[in-house]
Amino acid sequence: MSLYLHGLGHFHPETEITNRFLTELDIGTNDEWIMERVGIRSRRSVLPLDYIRETRNRDPAGALDAAMYTHAETGTAAAEMALERAGIPRQSVGMVIAGGCRPDTLSPADACNIAQALEIEAPSFDVNSACTSFNVGLYMLSGMRPERLPDYILLVSPESLTMTVDYSDRSASVLWGDGTIAAVVSPRVPSRIRILGNTMESSPAGADKVVVPQFGHFRQEGRTVQMFAIKKTVRVLRHLQKTYTEEGRRLHFVGHQANLRMLETVCERAGIPPERHHHNVVDFGNTGSAGAPSVISMNWDRFTDGDDIAVVGVGSGLTWSGYLLRFGEDS
Repeated sequence: MSLYLHGLGHFHPETEITNRFLTELDIGTNDEWIMERVGIRSRRSVLPLDYIRETRNRDPAGALDAAMYTHAETGTAAAEMALERAGIPRQSVGMVIAGGCRPDTLSPADACNIAQALEIEAPSFDVNSACTSFNVGLYMLSGMRPERLPDYILLVSPESLTMTVDYSDRSASVLWGDGTIAAVVSPRVPSRIRILGNTMESSPAGADKVVVPQFGHFRQEGRTVQMFAIKKTVRVLRHLQKTYTEEGRRLHFVGHQANLRMLETVCERAGIPPERHHHNVVDFGNTGSAGAPSVISMNWDRFTDGDDIAVVGVGSGLTWSGYLLRFGEDS
């Protein structure tokens, strides 16, 4: 089953973690080192800079009290933008699904907290698959019977991964930013954008390669994970290219916003020209499952009939997935 995308919305907190700020933390890094390795210039955080500067977030439990936004608040902001773009009232939403790398509460689900904030009374639950959570939410919906689903579904990925970062660890500090994405999708109400070719695969043998503990800091085997991400992204991208490339249509690429250097390698191997590669990782960092869809949301009015966007995600699990957005009234 294909899905229809009616609206996307995004939110990034205003606190900016620049390379200069990280340099001033005296953790053995500087702008040149960061740009050469990951190509990230700045990130956003739900945490105040003073909190990071004074504590380095050595005790992640303290981040819960220091955070300026909850997922209910960031989810509401992104959802309101998505609903406005979709042109539907929140009362039309018949299901809310959320998911990301780090829920605000283990119980209730983030989706319930977001639905409460939006005053939506509908089935609400989480589908968590780390940095592929948004993709997997779409994958799950695409495999369901349309008659069992409501006309409109709100899919939200709130990410606040800076709350898990040890800011004395330069390898983690330079990567992560916070952001939230929301989408209004439908199994039956047509729109100008169709979601096609949802795929998902996992290799649980690598489950220990990227970890966010319940009480602790983010950790990963950096080089191993990067090589995995490049390999799987190229594989999924080539599949989408082979399946959906059509004469007269323009194929664009938006990948998991892990780091710019990884994305550049993918584009080189898959033959994606710079003008067809879209990203925001340079200014917002790795925002987990919100990253790739937020790129599209931030360029919402840029894409027109005849555009296709291959979207690929990778993440903890280890899991990789992809889908294609096809723009056009006759899509």
